[in-house]
Amino acid sequence: MSDDKVIQWKELLKRRVASSKKAEKTEEEKKEEEMSLFTKYYSEWRGGEKRDSSYKNIPRFYYRLPAEDEVLLQKLREESRAVFLQRKSRELLDNEELQNLWFLLDKHQVLPMAGEEATINYDSFLKVGEKAGAKCKQFFTARVYAKLLNGDPYGRISIMQFFNYVMRKVWLHQTRIGLSLYDVAGQGYLRESDLENYILELIPTLPQLDGLEKSFYSFYVCTAVRKFFFFLDPLRTGKIKIQDILACSFLDDLLELRDEELSKESQESNWFSAPSALRVYGQYLNLDKDHNGMLSKEELSRYGTGTLTEVFLDRVYQECLTYDGEMDYKTYLDFVLALENRKEPAALQYIFKLLDMENKGYLNVFALNYFFRAIQEQMKLHGQEPVSFQDVKDEIFDMVKPKDPYKITLQDLVTSSQGDTVSSILIDLNGFWTYENREVLVANDNDSSTDLDDT
Repeated sequence: MSDDKVIQWKELLKRRVASSKKAEKTEEEKKEEEMSLFTKYYSEWRGGEKRDSSYKNIPRFYYRLPAEDEVLLQKLREESRAVFLQRKSRELLDNEELQNLWFLLDKHQVLPMAGEEATINYDSFLKVGEKAGAKCKQFFTARVYAKLLNGDPYGRISIMQFFNYVMRKVWLHQTRIGLSLYDVAGQGYLRESDLENYILELIPTLPQLDGLEKSFYSFYVCTAVRKFFFFLDPLRTGKIKIQDILACSFLDDLLELRDEELSKESQESNWFSAPSALRVYGQYLNLDKDHNGMLSKEELSRYGTGTLTEVFLDRVYQECLTYDGEMDYKTYLDFVLALENRKEPAALQYIFKLLDMENKGYLNVFALNYFFRAIQEQMKLHGQEPVSFQDVKDEIFDMVKPKDPYKITLQDLVTSSQGDTVSSILIDLNGFWTYENREVLVANDNDSSTDLDDT
């Protein structure tokens, strides 16, 4: 290559480098350009001319909740919710309107009576609907009438059944409005503190709780609220849907305490009654030997018949919330609810978590053997001949019939309806003894029944 051409290439490269240096932007110019582009695209996204036409057709479906510092917006939201709930409350039938509805239904009953029950046909049903007023219109539909048909040869429905249906609907709406007043977030659920406030203000309206001392109110509220959260909040999110509260029977049990003539048997079987709450709290105090308000593992070992295995209690204190290795009253309530309701899925979930030591989501032969070995050791201490684990293992798998013949999942226990029996066999000597001697116990019960019949 000639010297002239080399010099020419050098000149071209120098010019190229010089021009690129001139074109390079400063940091400030880059930031200005970046901000300009961001403003342009953000404006288009927020509603500029180039916005997609579909945005005009899709209605707004998300409304941001006001932040904590937006006091005015929060007050506006609270007031609007209160006005809405008041309006909904006014739409419900009051006592006078319910009495008028019953009078109209009774007046339009159609003979002959079905046994002792007054009945009404569809034509009369519609006539009552026209006379009952606008508030009742929602109840007088073909769908409601068809729901209540019960094989009457004339195609009629029971007046009492229909009236009870209306009463139930009105009660549900009243209760939903009452619960919604405590829904601070306004999202259709109650937090633990919200439900505590609801029950605390409900206590004076329940005659069966008149005997409770005010100093016990906080413990009663804790006892009552715990049942709702144990069964309705299995994921422990700290909140329960109002719909779930209405759908379960717990609220019925709680409001049953309005009955001044509630039988002793009903009170003892009702978790929310004063005798039941005092029983649970009394047991807690009796177990607390050092009177520090908490339960150690040794103190809890005396729970019930005192036959829970040490291995199981170890797992309780490993998995459950404790304070310096001791259990408080709220954690104790979860423990009691689980052991007293072993047939329920929520209780089985609690116990299964304790049995599933390796968090595998299933119980294998190793896990079963680990827990049953503690039962065998207790049998030796009581001078009994230990039962073979192989026999017990085979019986457990035969009872549960899991999908995988080598693993038992929580779903297997729930589906088999044998979860309570399996858990009792593995964690409680008394539970295992009851299972092992079930045939003898049944025979004794039959003998007792025969003796009573003879007398």
